[in-house]
Amino acid sequence: MEENDGKYIFGVVKVGDKGQIVIPRDARKVYNINPGDALLLLGDQKGMALLKTEIFQSAIDQVMEGLPK
Repeated sequence: MEENDGKYIFGVVKVGDKGQIVIPRDARKVYNINPGDALLLLGDQKGMALLKTEIFQSAIDQVMEGLPK
């Protein structure tokens, strides 16, 4: 694992026959990803990103707090 100003290179993963990948152990440690955690897959024309849904949920909660009831 290489780190540069909070940016990481964890290595290369291969996609299996069922479309599955294994998240490298170092990445799971850095991002506190545990068995059973839900991840949100985002993407655009340049690539993809995985986010823990709890991080995404806190952003939604912040937006919802500002809306009138």
